[in-house]
Amino acid sequence: MRAGRPRAAERGAALLLAMLTVTLVASVAAAALWQQWRATEIEMAERQRQQAGWVLTGALDWARLILREDARGNRNAGNADHLGEPWAMPLEEARLSSFLAVDRDNSADEVMQAFLSGELVDMQSRLNFTNLVRLTAMEGGTRVEVSQPDLEAFTRLYELLELPLPELNAAVDALQQTYTQAANEPMPSPTPLLPRKLSQLAWYGVSAASIAALEPHVTVLPQRSTLNLNTANLRTLVAGVPGLDLAQAQALVTARERGPFVQLEDAARILNDPEVRFAQEQHGTRSRFFQVRGRLRLDEAVIEERSLVVRDNLTVSVLWRERI
Repeated sequence: MRAGRPRAAERGAALLLAMLTVTLVASVAAAALWQQWRATEIEMAERQRQQAGWVLTGALDWARLILREDARGNRNAGNADHLGEPWAMPLEEARLSSFLAVDRDNSADEVMQAFLSGELVDMQSRLNFTNLVRLTAMEGGTRVEVSQPDLEAFTRLYELLELPLPELNAAVDALQQTYTQAANEPMPSPTPLLPRKLSQLAWYGVSAASIAALEPHVTVLPQRSTLNLNTANLRTLVAGVPGLDLAQAQALVTARERGPFVQLEDAARILNDPEVRFAQEQHGTRSRFFQVRGRLRLDEAVIEERSLVVRDNLTVSVLWRERI
């Protein structure tokens, strides 16, 4: 009996050691499996990112081509830019394979399951924050002053949206200081950087709530621009055109749906009101700056991209791109 007890203890120890070995092997196998799964997921995500980049770049080039052909038509026929043109029609979400040719060795079901949508937005349908300052070259430097007509337009917009006017005045002062520093003393300073996008107005003290309210009506462009009367919305028209009220703005929108304004005189003729003042420096019927918005859905992943482009005659250049 005394001899049997050590043998039982040995069998118990061997069983425990076997269980520990199995546990260790299972843990190592699970870790290896997880590492393999993680590497596969990373590879798939990187592949999706690359594919999305190619597709969205192609969509951007497609939009540039549309704008180029539109510019050719405008130049040949003297047309204006308006919301009835092909560039203004948004692309609803469509399966990408419907745009691609499928060869005999591949069926449509084997093509990447991707859905593309997007739109082109006329950025001159909005008030340009950059217009608030005016630069004048002088001997010995550059004079930077506030543009009073544009400040009045932004003031009217703030009043329409019930936003705090002190916020606007502080932002204009900061913008003037930034341009003065950049034009005359390009050295490090406490002034904010020059904004390139609407969200960067936060650098000038504009709150997030104000930026969200201003987004349909305000943009930030690299140079002065005019407000396109054919594409601006009601409130932007009221803010951007001195003496215009909501009823008259609605009359302009209704009239341009029947036929776009080719010249400012066409809009003035609709209203026939001397109190409403259109100016060549502030208003127009053509646009140069557009935003391209693309959205790609790959399975459950959604990738969005926005690009600002400028059109000079038949050349359409990209100023910046951002992926969301």
